[in-house]
Amino acid sequence: MTVQRILIVEDEPLIAMMLEDFVDALGKTCVGTCDTVQSALATIADETPDAVILDVNLSGGEKSWPVADALAEKGIPFVLSSGGDEVVDGHADRPRLSKPFTMDGMEKALAALG
Repeated sequence: MTVQRILIVEDEPLIAMMLEDFVDALGKTCVGTCDTVQSALATIADETPDAVILDVNLSGGEKSWPVADALAEKGIPFVLSSGGDEVVDGHADRPRLSKPFTMDGMEKALAALG
């Protein structure tokens, strides 16, 4: 599978913009950014990206596990991005993108999706 169309779920605007820049620099297309579980779930209901970069911790202490579960159900591959090591059962085998984010790290995480 070729990963070309990427959705970014990230609550920090500057980090989301940096990740969008990385996606562009890698010759891929960012199909959008979401900053809440609700907006991410709505987006993946309407859109089928090739892959998703999913921040584990969103604003207000919100965890993105409902999005991870929905992506897994739909067969959409995703990379977990996080500053920590928290992983929930069922998603421990997902590729990781750890802070501080680098273009090389993103390229490797996306390549790990297949």
